[in-house]
Amino acid sequence: MGIPVKLPVFEGPLDLLLHLIDKNKIDIYDIPIVEVTDQYLAYVRQMNHEDLDVMSEFMVMAATLIDIKCRMLLPKEVNEDGEEEDPRDELVQQLLEYKMYKYMSYELRDRMAEACKLVYKKQNLPKEVLRYRVPVETDKLLDGLTLEKLNDIFRSIIRKQEDKIDPIRSKFGQIEQEEVSMSDKMTYVEQFALKQRRFSFRSLLESQCSKTQVIVTFLAILELMKTGKISISQKEIFGDIEIESLETENREGQEG
Repeated sequence: MGIPVKLPVFEGPLDLLLHLIDKNKIDIYDIPIVEVTDQYLAYVRQMNHEDLDVMSEFMVMAATLIDIKCRMLLPKEVNEDGEEEDPRDELVQQLLEYKMYKYMSYELRDRMAEACKLVYKKQNLPKEVLRYRVPVETDKLLDGLTLEKLNDIFRSIIRKQEDKIDPIRSKFGQIEQEEVSMSDKMTYVEQFALKQRRFSFRSLLESQCSKTQVIVTFLAILELMKTGKISISQKEIFGDIEIESLETENREGQEG
């Protein structure tokens, strides 16, 4: 039977890399990438592979380490400024940021632990003390105050209130929404057409009491045309439009 090996639990691949760097006392700015990569892969091989999401993060970092390892074997890359680029720079920056946030989390955890130790006592003053108010001396409060000063204060307050009122909008009346039902207007036009049989389009619109009524009436006429209940004709260009009811014709066609 093999000897069971218990591995420490790491919160992520960067946590494992920091552990290896601290364990081997490595300078984070000069990481021996070959040594760290070998140790990192050894840890990954011994990890529990049940959680694929967690393992995928470690495998991505393993691929990154291998890529850096290969780039270290190649000639140095030169940037636009003519300086040699270190393939480890991006990884070093990630490790430094992770280390900073990790230590900050430790600091917050310690502060939370310290805060749990604090206790306080609720205020327990007698009711007489709570009800106590410092006496006000009216003579001193009104000292030097005259009717003229009171009048000036009153006028200044009224003036501020008047400044808040829009001189134009305040004269507007209350605008109420006009309720116009499309179905009611269609019924009205249909009954009007049945009664008049033939009438002027202009006269129908001129009889409406508002712009909204005119628009809805126009839409109602279009709907009645689509359903074949009325017809529209114009004898000459720019002439008046005549509307005629087709209700009787439709009924006769249905009976035939």
